Amino acid sequence: MRSFAILLLTLAMLPAQAKVSPEQADRLGQDLTPLGGERAGNAAGTIPAWDGGLDKPIAGYQPGMHHPDPYAADAVQYVVNRDNLDQYQKLLTPGLQRLLERQPSYHLRVMPSRRSAAAPQRIYAATRFNAENAELISGGNGVQGVAAGVPFPLPQSGQEAIWNHVLRYRGEQIHLVTNQAAVLANGSYNLLKLDRDIYFVYGREGMTPQGLDNTLFYYKYRVVAPAKVAGSALVVQETLDQVLAIRKAWRFNRGERRVRRLPMLAFDTPQPDTNGMATADQVDTYNGAPDRYEWTMLGKQEMLVPYNSYAVHQKGIPYADILQRKHVNPELLRYELHRVWVVEAQLRTGFSHPYAQRRFYLDEDSWQILAVDLYDKRGELVGLQESHPISYYDAPMFGSTLETIYDFAGDRYFADGLDNNEPMYNFQATLSPRDFTPQALRREGN
Repeated sequence: MRSFAILLLTLAMLPAQAKVSPEQADRLGQDLTPLGGERAGNAAGTIPAWDGGLDKPIAGYQPGMHHPDPYAADAVQYVVNRDNLDQYQKLLTPGLQRLLERQPSYHLRVMPSRRSAAAPQRIYAATRFNAENAELISGGNGVQGVAAGVPFPLPQSGQEAIWNHVLRYRGEQIHLVTNQAAVLANGSYNLLKLDRDIYFVYGREGMTPQGLDNTLFYYKYRVVAPAKVAGSALVVQETLDQVLAIRKAWRFNRGERRVRRLPMLAFDTPQPDTNGMATADQVDTYNGAPDRYEWTMLGKQEMLVPYNSYAVHQKGIPYADILQRKHVNPELLRYELHRVWVVEAQLRTGFSHPYAQRRFYLDEDSWQILAVDLYDKRGELVGLQESHPISYYDAPMFGSTLETIYDFAGDRYFADGLDNNEPMYNFQATLSPRDFTPQALRREGN
């Protein structure tokens, strides 16, 4: 307890991160995109200029549809596999290289680069405000002076970049039904179907820094299938500064017929029903307080990353066609060349986590984490995490439709977000904070 108090005192004494000048902020919407990416393409012409992204529904789209692929006519430019890995090595994360080396049936279908990421105009305006007002507090474990937009569109540190991911725009509320699966080395798995609701506070229209009250979002899920665990449910109240106030979580256990407060649902706490392959802070690729790691910005790099993954998002695809033995079906995935921010996280002395080091690759146009290299305490590369995103152009927002975690030692992987045979996300769901209480959780479980 004493050491925790000393940590809090130390964090409080650290200076806040400096804000950027008005002159720097004026670059947003000029040579930089409104969220801080480079507007221009690359010198080789293999990455195009950003022209606004997909900021409105495409022709033929109707509300409730699985999003049609706006780039379905694109041809594969080239394929990367184990045989030609050396030729493209500098464009691949170490984790992706390892996956290709280990699995000869895995390959990358590389398509033309399409900078489709977009957000509402009010998010762009809020980001411009945040650029001059955002500050890291509590030693980087909280943010103040911000609301709605990306907090640090011109990042000066690794912590600022990771906060951009945590606070990126994901809509105001979402109802979704998705499946997850832990695919074992022999290819066997069981689907777990979850009915989920998310109510975002930070990104809501009209939100101000004063109105946040240290709340980031509310989250709830109810297990729909299989029958033996159906009815179990979870609710989370997520805080913005988790050093000031940790997230609150309650779980309804169908067998016990009661709601229990969870003492900890963060950091290295194992996610339920993932066969030990996923920790709590790997949901949404990374979430929660950054205080267990030292964060280092390594700069920006051109990489082959998952992008515009509409093929694996389409309605009616049998989940067995997606979840192949050893890896997701590569013929349903799309990789593109994009510029990404590279951020390294090193576990601080005195803390524990299965991943003593992680290297994050963040999309310059959306701040979505696209890939993570996972290292253990011996410095061994033990896993790869990927987000396969699309532009939900009806929102508009850019985010993952499928997330994967590969465990190299176990020759197995975890997949979350399978929605092909479920109703599509509803960004207009009628939700309120009252739906995310222990009492609401009890109703969900009954």
